[in-house]
Amino acid sequence: MNAPRTRVQRRPVHGVLLLDKPLGQSSNDALQKCKWLMRAEKAGHTGTLDPLATGVLPLCFGAATKFSQLQLDADKTYEATVRLGIKTSTGDAEGEILEERAVPEISPARLAEVVRQFTGPIRQVPPMHSALKKDGKALYEYARAGELVDREARDVVVHALSLTAFEDAHNCIKLVAKVSKGTYIRTLGEEIGQALGCGGHLIALRRVATGHFDLSGCVTLLALEAMSEDQRLARLLPVDSLLPEHTRVTLDSDNAGRFLSGLRRRGDWSDNERVAVYGDQPVSLLGTAHIKGGELIPSRLLSPPEISQILESKL
Repeated sequence: MNAPRTRVQRRPVHGVLLLDKPLGQSSNDALQKCKWLMRAEKAGHTGTLDPLATGVLPLCFGAATKFSQLQLDADKTYEATVRLGIKTSTGDAEGEILEERAVPEISPARLAEVVRQFTGPIRQVPPMHSALKKDGKALYEYARAGELVDREARDVVVHALSLTAFEDAHNCIKLVAKVSKGTYIRTLGEEIGQALGCGGHLIALRRVATGHFDLSGCVTLLALEAMSEDQRLARLLPVDSLLPEHTRVTLDSDNAGRFLSGLRRRGDWSDNERVAVYGDQPVSLLGTAHIKGGELIPSRLLSPPEISQILESKL
């Protein structure tokens, strides 16, 4: 008989873990594994990476989940390898081959021309093999059932793009792109292949940055598993690491208590859409707000127990 599985004793854990997601694992599976390793009560990720993609996946624990949307909206940077001459049903190596075409000679000047074509605001039709939902059902579910549904083109922005031909990999180019929320790199790779006159599909994809987080701060799942519990907790970034572009406003204890009750505070502040609010005794993050007409208006608030737990973890 198998030994009974030990029940994990969950606990409050607050902060952000930067995971270098492994190849072949879904974002949710990686999240659940890290949640188990941390023995955390609450956790969520900040936007999925395909199982075939690796790289930066910020995981939010406890109070940090209240601000995870900020990372969902952040710009992302990817490195990808595009194999030219072969179009697949999914836009990546998992799909069936739909078409094969000869790859023309591609000069640096031609690549530079394509870079200019795809840099800046562009319109994309989301791929059928994506988690985007239509009528409450993910597009990939329609695709698996052999159904093709209409998708509206969306406006996205490619902030920066570079294309480089591999000298040692025939018919492959390296793509590096910094893009806005909602941009599909598989689709971008396909469209670039089409623009080069031969089609193409992704054979590798790695996210190297999301917002101000990059690979330099990431830990692999294997490394995390090998750590002690204290070492794992030490990998957590503070909750306010999600708020780097927020203006800091500090309230005294009296106003901090009222703010945490959801009451607006008035002060000599300029209008501002992104504000991180702190208490001063002790110094602690209270939540986010925006300022309009000199009023500090609460947006997302931490609860008193969350604030106490975060302060205790720093002792």
